[in-house]
Amino acid sequence: MDNAAFSCCSDLNVALRERSVSAVELFEAAVARIERLDPELNAVVVRDFERARAASREADRALAADDRRPLLGIPITVKESFNVTGLLTTWGMPDYRDWRPRYDAEAVTRLKAAGAVVLGKTNVPYALADWQTSNQIYGRTANPWNLECTPGGSSGGGAAALAAGLVPLELGSDFAGSLRAPAHFCGIVSHRPSVGLISMRGHAPPTVEGGLPFDPFDLAAIGPMARFAVDLELAFELLLNENAAERLEALQLQNLGNARVLVISQHPLQPTARAISVALHQLVERLEAVGARVSYAGPKSLDLSLCTAVFLQLVRSTHQHPLLNSVLARAPDRGRVFHQLAAAIDRLSTSSTAELCGLQALNQARLDLSAQWRTIFEQWDVVLCPAMSTPAFRHNEESAEQRTIMIDQKPYPYFDQVAWPSTAPGLPATVAPIGFDDGGQPIGVQIIGPMFGDRTTIRMACLMEREFGGFIPPLHYR
Repeated sequence: MDNAAFSCCSDLNVALRERSVSAVELFEAAVARIERLDPELNAVVVRDFERARAASREADRALAADDRRPLLGIPITVKESFNVTGLLTTWGMPDYRDWRPRYDAEAVTRLKAAGAVVLGKTNVPYALADWQTSNQIYGRTANPWNLECTPGGSSGGGAAALAAGLVPLELGSDFAGSLRAPAHFCGIVSHRPSVGLISMRGHAPPTVEGGLPFDPFDLAAIGPMARFAVDLELAFELLLNENAAERLEALQLQNLGNARVLVISQHPLQPTARAISVALHQLVERLEAVGARVSYAGPKSLDLSLCTAVFLQLVRSTHQHPLLNSVLARAPDRGRVFHQLAAAIDRLSTSSTAELCGLQALNQARLDLSAQWRTIFEQWDVVLCPAMSTPAFRHNEESAEQRTIMIDQKPYPYFDQVAWPSTAPGLPATVAPIGFDDGGQPIGVQIIGPMFGDRTTIRMACLMEREFGGFIPPLHYR
């Protein structure tokens, strides 16, 4: 069954219905692969194999009764930060190393209802506050493409598990690139949905079992991760809140030949590595060759400096909320990370962003940005831009205050990487693989759409995958 390690969910579903494989056989193959390959990756850190075995047996009985649920019998993992009844949910914080929730997160419930078999949970950085994945409870997760590099964060364990062929589907979350950076770094796909489409209930700091009693400024979102864009389409629909489908825009894309694509390749506040720019330019050439209408954004198309400044001010406001302060008081390192993110505004501020100190000014800035994005999507179906400024970087265990990120051999403040992931808070963003750098590290592209245009961004990834190819397994794990 190792030959099914890189199959998509749709193919596995067909195989299960045709009885060419059983759910128990898929379970056993996944467990064997985890036990063989995960010691060097350290991706699946909370394991629930006994309950998963029982669920697989039940799935086989349901399949024999012609049950047609779309994920029936398919093994998956979920990010450690999601509540799963009885399993550790620590967010990588030692003070919560023994905390276990009494119920499943709503998103987990929806995937289980579709028949998914949850094998366990994947690693996260301390308090979900890094683009690396390491903590004192579970240790560090490595990138399957290069064990010396990060798989991204905070959904890094899931991205590593997908790229190595341990599971075909993962449930992740995103605050400042936590779905997008890992997909880009590991050569897989992910989708951060439009705000409010997928329930956050059961995804909150440990001990906040009922969820946050407030909206954290639309910054956090839950979404699927996979190797193939078709699996994103499937999982996204399954995860939607009741009646959420009614809010989604009609699908705008049927083929790449009629796609209207705006490209933003550079950010005014941080350079983009040459390898990223080259891969994006090569994608543009391929799109133009199949007939897509493509244009590079001019300097006045969108105020990216304002996007970043607004995001950082919202981060600062979120961190000051009394409930989060009460929980995170036991997580001082997260406080230092938030301080570094918020302090980045002092480095990244321009004359147009320096006065966003008051709530009224911040709210007006958000309205201005929304208007800018709406104007863009009156002319274009999607916007393509980098997911991060560099390919996956080497593990960096220095303190938050001391870290830097190398961009084309020049150091920059580590937390200034927030530039690209902060470009479109609240809007849907799909990340898909588009190439590799000279060292063989994957490069992804961020596909941004209008509010509730999720089906269009995911479909763009599907069309690109179909026309140009998509996920490629790391050589060591094939």
